[in-house]
Amino acid sequence: MSSTTANGGDQDIEREVPQEQRAVVLAPKAKKPRIDCIDGCRFALVFPIIVGHFIKFGTENKVLLKLLTQENVFVGAFFIISGYVSGYVATNVGERDHDRKKLANPELFFWQKVMSYYPLHFLVSTLFSPMFVMVDRWMNNPWKTTVFHGLLNYSLSQAWFPSEAEIWNPPTWFLSALSFVNFTLPTMILPQVAALSKDGLRKLMLGLGALSIVQKVSYSQAWQFYCRGEYICRTSSPHLWNTTRFHPFWALVEVTMGIAAAREVMLDTPEENGSRWKVHPLLLYIAAHASVALRITKFNLNDALIRSTLFVPLYLKFLQAMHRDCLSSSPTLMTRFFGSSLMTRLGALAFPMFILHGPIGQLLYKKAVANRVFGRVMPMKFFPVYLGIVMLASHVVNEGFVKNKKVQRLSAWLSQFLADRTTGMLRDQGDKLPSMKQKVGK
Repeated sequence: MSSTTANGGDQDIEREVPQEQRAVVLAPKAKKPRIDCIDGCRFALVFPIIVGHFIKFGTENKVLLKLLTQENVFVGAFFIISGYVSGYVATNVGERDHDRKKLANPELFFWQKVMSYYPLHFLVSTLFSPMFVMVDRWMNNPWKTTVFHGLLNYSLSQAWFPSEAEIWNPPTWFLSALSFVNFTLPTMILPQVAALSKDGLRKLMLGLGALSIVQKVSYSQAWQFYCRGEYICRTSSPHLWNTTRFHPFWALVEVTMGIAAAREVMLDTPEENGSRWKVHPLLLYIAAHASVALRITKFNLNDALIRSTLFVPLYLKFLQAMHRDCLSSSPTLMTRFFGSSLMTRLGALAFPMFILHGPIGQLLYKKAVANRVFGRVMPMKFFPVYLGIVMLASHVVNEGFVKNKKVQRLSAWLSQFLADRTTGMLRDQGDKLPSMKQKVGK
């Protein structure tokens, strides 16, 4: 159903009422059902990322090392889920339109997104800053470089600098790229994607997927298509590799694909649901994760190609299948598993785990730090203990900081404070100068 027919009665209101007040005038929308199964997927994604970053300190088995060091592939699914959830929350079910109440103040929308992750980033960066600064000093970096790294870290701008993307707490480049994506969502992405038909959404996903693949092929042609060698291939062009995996634009591509995938499901009709041939979510989940097994075959494509050609498209289909399944009268066992209280609780730990595992790993395994603190790098048999420490620390931080009401109130206040001072940054507030039409009329 088009937005013109669905909201025809509201169009006169929209012309007469300021955008900020439309949410009060328009009739309330039916509450969307929660899709907890999507939240449950987060833990299943963050765990292999954490393992991949430090598994070389846990085993010497070459096959396992080749199989488990593909964290760059799994990061793509996090961008997809970010887009999927944003698309589901900020657009309307059954209508080609966005939620005007949620996007009425785009600056507030942006800052609320940032403040959902910045407080924990700030806390961890500050707590571990002595270690980060000392590592910079031990690497004989001048003070101006250390200050620059601090500026990039606290401003979340490191993803824009290929030579500095992994400074201090390397995984937080994800937050840097995500911040740019969130800047574009409320005015440039969500309203436009929400207005597309199902046919347009499919074509958008295909187009963005093709664009992503072209860039990965370009990178591979400049370096190599296969991951030759043992469990890791050190590229001779690290800046090209960092631009491929870290650049915020490619994050925006994957997030937008996630939004489009969610929108396609949200426009399903009862007739389509009754006649559609359903693919079991488990099959798509297995297929997506099986793609990383190519690393241990003769088709050992590099991470960038596996991510864009196989894992991301299959994971998108998996999310759609599970979304449709969780809305059905009898969800499958897999959907119920990911939506269970256990998996949703573990999913809530995914973000703290993502932020904390890097600094904790540096403390235990980085030679310059571990040798000075413990007199040695932790032995391989300690690796399961490291994983347990990360989970325990994440639980403590989640319960004591992320869920803390004072922190949440401060984040809400900062969001509003910053939104008030950036009003007009993402929407037209009018111009006191005469428009071209007024000039012509005169």
